[in-house]
Amino acid sequence: MSRRKIVAGNWKMNLDRAMARELAAAVAARQAEAGRAELVLCPPAVYLETVGNAIAGSGVALGAQNAHAMPGGAYTGEVADCMLLDLGCRFVILGHSERRLLCGETDAAVNAKAKAALAAGLMPIVCVGETLEDREGGRTEAVVTTQINGSLAGLSAADLARTVVAYEPVWAIGTGKVATPQQAQEVHALIRGLLATLASPAVAAGVRIQYGGSVKPDNAADLARQPDIDGALVGGASLKADDFLGIAAAFGG
Repeated sequence: MSRRKIVAGNWKMNLDRAMARELAAAVAARQAEAGRAELVLCPPAVYLETVGNAIAGSGVALGAQNAHAMPGGAYTGEVADCMLLDLGCRFVILGHSERRLLCGETDAAVNAKAKAALAAGLMPIVCVGETLEDREGGRTEAVVTTQINGSLAGLSAADLARTVVAYEPVWAIGTGKVATPQQAQEVHALIRGLLATLASPAVAAGVRIQYGGSVKPDNAADLARQPDIDGALVGGASLKADDFLGIAAAFGG
């Protein structure tokens, strides 16, 4: 099955409004450089409308960095899926390692958020990945298996087909280290096998699995050649149009 590659920029807690507008406009204007790859920009929540306006009418999609599992209520500081939809979002990142590690998000919490996002009509980008301690201790397979099974529990085959999975080895995020293409492919293949168990081989063959962890234009091509790597969840390099589009070009060629 041919899967359209997807490259998403996670801007995290960076930029101001003018910078966000400028970067989004640059990506939208140069989206042809991404070839066949789908582009997604995920700015801080306060700049979603600004970025949405900057990419309006282009082929670039808008995504959020997080959402709450509840549709509304007394949840100070949180954002509901319906609010993200109202701003034009199509995607939402869930279970990013920084939220798991810094905010204590569990697989069960990610699972609840994923179900809510899908029910609302958003496509979740569900993140999984091991720490350096896990990898050095030989626990990568066990950790990723637990995270996949927990974070995607109870999702129907149709829901899984609308879900993107991002494998992000925590030890490679923002460190300048990157998993070798072989290491990344090994875990991506593991994830696809787990998806086949959760749904079916046919569904698993259609799910897009991104790699995230210090992806840059100079290593993207090697990652893109791996059979189960369907794009990238890009952090720091997504803050520069040249770098982001260079990565996208590697996957979209």
